[in-house]
Amino acid sequence: MENKPPEERTAEGAAPDAPMPLEEVDLTELGRFVDGVTPWRMFHTLRREDPVHWQPEPEPNRGFWAVTRHEDIAHVGRDPQTFTSAGGVNLEELDDSQIAVRASMLEMDGPRHRALRQLLQKRFTPRALAVYGTYLRALTATTLDAALPKKHFDFVHEIAADFPITVLARLLDVCEEETRQIIDWGDRLLGNTDPDYADVLLDSQESERYRDLPFRSPAAAELFAYGRELAAARRGGNGTDLVSALVNQTPSDGIVMSPTDFDNYFLLLVVSANETTRHTLTHCALALIDHPDQAARLREEPSLIPGAVEECLRWASPVYHFRRTATRDTELGGKRIRAGDKVVLWYASGNRDEEAFTNPYTFDVTRQDIDHLTFGKGGPHFCLGSTLARMEIQTVLEELLPRIADVRLTGDVPRVRSNFLNGIKHLPVEVTLA
Repeated sequence: MENKPPEERTAEGAAPDAPMPLEEVDLTELGRFVDGVTPWRMFHTLRREDPVHWQPEPEPNRGFWAVTRHEDIAHVGRDPQTFTSAGGVNLEELDDSQIAVRASMLEMDGPRHRALRQLLQKRFTPRALAVYGTYLRALTATTLDAALPKKHFDFVHEIAADFPITVLARLLDVCEEETRQIIDWGDRLLGNTDPDYADVLLDSQESERYRDLPFRSPAAAELFAYGRELAAARRGGNGTDLVSALVNQTPSDGIVMSPTDFDNYFLLLVVSANETTRHTLTHCALALIDHPDQAARLREEPSLIPGAVEECLRWASPVYHFRRTATRDTELGGKRIRAGDKVVLWYASGNRDEEAFTNPYTFDVTRQDIDHLTFGKGGPHFCLGSTLARMEIQTVLEELLPRIADVRLTGDVPRVRSNFLNGIKHLPVEVTLA
């Protein structure tokens, strides 16, 4: 955290003011990911000097290849035969028993991944989600009606966290009163390296007690129990919610989902549907605060908002990275990758690649042909909820911008201590209503 007055802070994602020597780059040092500046300096150096970079790690991990250029990231993501997700998608190195018990479809490739993905795929097409348009707009109005009259509030708490989790509650057909608990579970899971969120820190000895749970977090066990209650109530029914769709279908490969399969699918659904949209909305709000000319442009020309959504997604990069594992010896960026090596795709870096984007450190709501990596880039693991996320962000922008004449920061912008989740904890703002 910068601990500077809002007017003196460095704008999020700004161009590095000085190059970082390559020997000082360390993507494992979590303290470097809390100021909103250092990660971009490290990525800038890596893209220019060593775009496929061997990053040592503290024991017991063995190190990984950091892939930081847009082209290379896209290449790896489209080649699951060479770069598999089956070894895990986070930096933690898992043994075979952990892989077996933790695997969601995110950690699978091939026919089984496709079969599990297809269970919900039709629910997230543009046509299927179109019926939620009126609901999303009404929900956004309700959220803003509650937040904006306060004039001073935390954008994360009042808008960015509230909106996507309420949408998820509708899709799961659960009470909106339960949304705060779902948010808490997500924070504790993905914030497993941040003392403000984690019950047990990932690198602590105590985490060994939870080694078979996703993120080594006891919150996973609580979320599993919640999902199982929903599944028991919906099994054999005719509900149209996502839980009913999971428990009352057989995957296309004919292999019935085990209880463990359901647990991991449900956890993935809850976390991915909430956390990434929440942080994208927050980064988008901060970008518009840092670039008031861009906010004014969107107010004057609302037709720019759909394109601005893509720029917000590029700019936000709510997930720093996902990992793959090499299945065989290969070459990438002139480096020899050995079978079993971890290959980590730094999407956030690819979204600032000078070879892929003109003036990548400029937040530009008129930017065209935004080939961002926020949802992945082709390949089997392209984000299932991308259409819904776009709808949510667009609706918030369309409803929020006409209501406010000005917005400014009133305090610090603390970030999640993580090199996985590019998250903002609080965004204290003061708004002037239009």
